[in-house]
Amino acid sequence: MALTGKLSVEVTLQTPAAKYFNIFITQFHKFQNICERIHEAKMHEGDNWHVPHSVKNWTLIVDGKPIKLKEKIEAIDKENKSITYNLFDGDISKNYKVFKFFFQVFEKSDGGATAKFTIEYEKINENVEAPYGFMEFFDKGAKEVDSYLLKA
Repeated sequence: MALTGKLSVEVTLQTPAAKYFNIFITQFHKFQNICERIHEAKMHEGDNWHVPHSVKNWTLIVDGKPIKLKEKIEAIDKENKSITYNLFDGDISKNYKVFKFFFQVFEKSDGGATAKFTIEYEKINENVEAPYGFMEFFDKGAKEVDSYLLKA
């Protein structure tokens, strides 16, 4: 059984790609008020939510259970509308040596967009399940952000 893996989910959005991407790079701190599965988010290290290497503490609900972790942005590519995040410490570190997620949004010809969330992970041992619950978390969260932006 492999210790490393990769999972992806794509979500169709009604919001244009530029507007959807913009909330990730300018208002990420608001997600705890937009997404029901995000219960808490606080700045841990740094003074700006939207730059690489600032560390945030998050409490998420994944598979019906609270998960505490730290997150930092590793890279932002505005031209390709993509962001690389590193999730670590807390509950993530109990099961995974490496847990990165990549977010990218693509413009669709009808004016909407597609958001793609990809997780790359390395489990601490063979007994750890792949992080399938995060796929549902990203799917539901992406739709909640889309609804929020359509009302804004």
